[in-house]
This record gives sequence, structure tokens and C-alpha cells, in this order.
Amino acid sequence: MAQEHSQPMKPNVIVALLVGLVLGFVGGRAASGSKATTPGNTPTVAQAANKPARAVDPTVFKVPVDGAPTKGSANALVTLVEFSDYECPFCSRADKTIEQLQKDYGSKLRVVMRQNPLSFHPHAKPAALAALAAGEQGKYWDMHKLLFDNNKKLDGESLEGYAKQIGLDVAKWKADMADARLSSTIDKEQALAQQLGASGTPAFFINGRFLSGAQPIENFKALIDEELTKAEGLVKSGVAPSQVYARIIEKGVERAPARAQQQAEPPAAAKKVDVPADSPAMGPATAKVTIVEWSDFECPFCSRAVPTINKIKETYGKDVRVVFRHQPLPMHSHAKLAAQASMAAHEQGKFWEMHDKLFANQRALERGDLEKYAQELGLNLNKFKADLESSKIAAKVDADSSAGSAVGANGTPAFFINGRFLSGAQPFEAFKPLIDQEIAKADKALAAGTKAEDLYAKLNQDNVNAAPAAPAAPAEPAVQKVEVGDAPVRGPKNAPVTIVAWSDFECPFCSRAVPTIEQVEKAYEGKVRFAFKHQPLPFHQNAKLAAVASMAANEQGKFWQMHDKLFANQRALDRASLEKYAQELKLDLPKFKAALDSGKFDKQIEADMADGSAKGANGTPTFFINGRTLVGAQPFEAFKKVIDEELKKAGGVVAAEAK
Repeated sequence: MAQEHSQPMKPNVIVALLVGLVLGFVGGRAASGSKATTPGNTPTVAQAANKPARAVDPTVFKVPVDGAPTKGSANALVTLVEFSDYECPFCSRADKTIEQLQKDYGSKLRVVMRQNPLSFHPHAKPAALAALAAGEQGKYWDMHKLLFDNNKKLDGESLEGYAKQIGLDVAKWKADMADARLSSTIDKEQALAQQLGASGTPAFFINGRFLSGAQPIENFKALIDEELTKAEGLVKSGVAPSQVYARIIEKGVERAPARAQQQAEPPAAAKKVDVPADSPAMGPATAKVTIVEWSDFECPFCSRAVPTINKIKETYGKDVRVVFRHQPLPMHSHAKLAAQASMAAHEQGKFWEMHDKLFANQRALERGDLEKYAQELGLNLNKFKADLESSKIAAKVDADSSAGSAVGANGTPAFFINGRFLSGAQPFEAFKPLIDQEIAKADKALAAGTKAEDLYAKLNQDNVNAAPAAPAAPAEPAVQKVEVGDAPVRGPKNAPVTIVAWSDFECPFCSRAVPTIEQVEKAYEGKVRFAFKHQPLPFHQNAKLAAVASMAANEQGKFWQMHDKLFANQRALDRASLEKYAQELKLDLPKFKAALDSGKFDKQIEADMADGSAKGANGTPTFFINGRTLVGAQPFEAFKKVIDEELKKAGGVVAAEAK
């Protein structure tokens, strides 16, 4: 499973990891960690998300609809069954898409909801119960809408408020919520989701065909249109519209293919992975298997991996050692301080207790929160505060991060099982075959005379030696003619190298690329010109307005200042926040507001989008360096290689090192 967030990745890692990312967590793949999606560095995140629906697996699954909340006619020719989680942000985003599809297709589309509240969303199951209990009074869809419209307010008090708002008999609603029957319904639907391979949310079956994640509406429409054509053919052949869905799925697959054999295959690479003496570890140093995890306390995918690691420990006991190393990602503003807090707790022998506190409270990682957790754990608070600020602990976190990047753990979570790489919050079933293989190797090594204390070093090196050679890099796309046009630009007009970026202010991978571009500009001062073009992705609801805001600031000569504000505040790109940033930048606010509302930048933004798509920049970020394509939030070295080649062509001086 790919990761939600990662630091700049190397090209081969980008393609391998990030295609999963958007389909899973841009798409939001789930707790079990089946192959997923984050915006990351795929061909880019968005390229994965924008993959045409006609490329969807043609397999038809037998997905029952009986007993589930349904909106639409029984005579609809297309039935869309959604497995969803009311606390999942990708599900709430997808709900808007489903609403639009219902408007566009009318009586031709029926929507069926099934519940899959993920274990790491504490309010998801109560919200699912609240919706089903509302359904007992005929108001499932009223509650459904309120839950998705307010998916950050799903505590008990809020749920009761929604029940009152839609006019439920609250006493009956509460009784139904507590009824074991509804809880059993949810358990059965979750089991069905797992059986069908839809372990993440949102997951859709369109006339039985699987579509994963909060994908653009065009992907849904392509698949719906395809299924409509088939369904219309059945009707013409004499099948009653009310029987079309049953006819389509009657010979469908009831269970997703087992993936055990696929999971048992060795990873593409193994790395020499050190285990520092001061790193927190569970399990003996003489364990047959050492799992080194690079993680980030603010990353939702990392918290999702915690139950899996716990199950591994319960299953294998002293045969497995788990070592925790830090990779706080730059787009997670509280991650580094949380990492330091865990190591400050480690100084007092309570790393794992703090580890559990931090993952259980990922939305509360401010300094005050960290001190509160330290108190709750009975730590010496004065020592904790001093250690939290110490250069020693900051250096340890930085060293972990650098070591992670060196072995390819640019995203989180990343695991190395005796050095064998496993990426993302995958299920226990993905770890088990690798662990079993490594235990078998360890038993042979011990029988052959390897000392227990030398076991990890030997097995790690054996795996490195046995790893297949890295695949050859794919051929570079053809050089394209890329015009700067009216795009905001910085750098000298006569610079020998021009970098044109297609970007999205709400894309975390785009924000990750910002410091790399700054490093490039500093290293190649006077030799590089940088231009910004817009590609707001359809599943980022505030991206288009943020793009307009940047152009409204550009009109007042402050594009780059607004650019930096927007990327620094990606989680706050609503209208009020944009106006606040304009005030902070001392823009003429009435003029800024008028520009936001005028629509006058729409044409330029849409032209950027069309031009980008025509050149293959469907995902973000995508860069063209003198027309040469570079996809994703790649490291400085990837830019440097291309820039140096271009400077050499131009007869320029190559900047050997970053300043």
C-alpha cells in the first residue's frame, strides 16, 4: 500500500509507491492497508486518480443490495454500491461527486450505501449507527447528509443535535443506536467489504465493477456510461429494467482473489538498515526478525499501522523486534515536535506509552498537549520540557530522518523486515509471509552456527546480497515546447534554464516541492527562471479558489508572497482564510475580494489546465525543465541532473553543489 505523505522520492520509488497512493488515499484506502493512494509522487498522485475509468478491472463482483439504504429507482439501469466511513475526509469529498452523479443521471442511477467505519476513526462507527438508527425512522439520507457535511463534528453531542435537527424521536433513535442488531449489520457489511477486497474507503461497485477512492467525476462517468450501454442492451433483449442488476451480477465473483502468493514474493529491494543503540525497540536484540519502522506521529497512515504492529507482536512474541525511527514529514507541522516529545519520554523509559498517546491524539499535538500527555504518563515534567528542547534529541530525530531518506524511507510508514522493504500501512497478512520467511532463514542460520547476537546483521546482509538489481530507468519523455505565457515568473528572463511548474495549492506533494525549488534557485542563482502554472485537481475542493486568490494577489504584485502563504496553510484555504492572508500581505482588500468574485482569472486558469493536460501534466506537481518532463515532488538531485545537462548544452557553468 502506498503512503499518504512522503518526502521527495526518487523516480523509481515515485512510480512504484504513488500510483497506489491516490487510488487508496487520495482515494483513502483503509485500515487493512490494501493497495492505496496519497497524493504523493506517483506518475503523480493525480495521474493515478485521473486514470480513465475504462481501465478499471472488468471483473464483476456479486454485491448484494438487499436491506441497505437506497436512493433511486429499482428500475435504474446502473446500481452504485458504496462502502463508506462518515469520518473519512475522502468519503465526504466523494459524497459530493455522488450527489452530482445522481443529478446528472437521474432515474438511470441507483445509489446503495453500506457501512465500513475504519478502526482508526473513533467516531466513525457511532456515526454509522446514528445513520442507520435514523433510517429506522425513515430518515437515513437526511442523517447521511448531515454527517458528511459535518464530518469533523461527530461526537455524541453533535450526533444527538443532528437527530433533533431532522426531527427524529430522539429516545427511539438512541435506543436503536444501542440495539445490537444495527451493530451486527455494520459488522456484516465490513466483513462483506473485506470479502470483496474493498477494505479501504470510499470504495464503489458500479454494476459490480470495483472503483476505489474519491476519484474525479469523469472516472465515475466513464464507467457508468460503459455500464449503461451494457444495461440498455439487456433491456433491448427483453430483460426487465428491475432485473438488470440481478442479471449483471448473477455470475459475478463473490470474493476478491487471494493475494497471499503475491504478498509472499520478495520486495523489489532490500537495504542495509542500521539499528542505532538509542532507538526505541520492542523485543530482544536477538530476535529472529527485526522490523525497522520509519514513522510520523501526525501521519494518519502511520496510526493505521499501529494495530498491525501490535498484532505482529502478539503473534510472534520474542521472535520479532520492532525498532522505531523518525521521519516527520515537512507538511505535518506538529510531527517533528511530537517526535521529539516521544524521545523525551524515551529518556524516562516511556517511549511506547508516549507513542500510543500521540497516535491516539493525532489532532492534538501542540506543545501544551504534549506536556499534558507527559503529566498523564507520570513523567518528570521539568526534565521532559528540557529534553523536548534539547539539541541532542533534535539531532537524533534529524539523524533518523536522514537515515530513512538514505534507504528510501521517504514516505510514512515505511518498514524494513530484516532489511526487506514494505511500504505503507499494510495489513497483517502482508507482513506475515515475509516474517515467516525470515524466521525460517533465521532458524537455518542458527542451526549452522550463527550466534543469536549476530543474526540480524547476517540476515540483513544476506537479503541485500539477494535483492534483484534495480530496474532500468524508464525512457525520458520527449522534450516539449512549453511557453511561459502570462504565468507568474521569478528569475532572469535570459536565464539558460526555465522551469515551468504545473501545481495545485491544496496538493501536499506540491507543497513538499516548494523547498526543493527554493534550493534549486539558490544553487543556480541567475541561471534558472521559474514559472508557475495552475492545475487545481478536481478532488481538491479549495484548490481552484486558492488559484484564483494567487492571481488576485498577482494583480497587486504579490503572487509569490501569496503562493508561500497558501502552501504554508494548505488546510485552511476557505474564502475567509484567503481574505485573511490578503490582509496579512497588506493587499487592497476590496480589490482582492472583487477579483475573487469577478471570474476574470478563470480563463487563464482553465487555459493553464488544458495546456498542462495536453502536455501530460495531469497530476501535480509536474515540472518542465527546458521542456524536459520531471514528475512529482522529486529531490534536489533529480532537478540538478537535468539542469546540469541543460547548462552544459548552453555552455553554462554547472553548479556542482547546492549553496
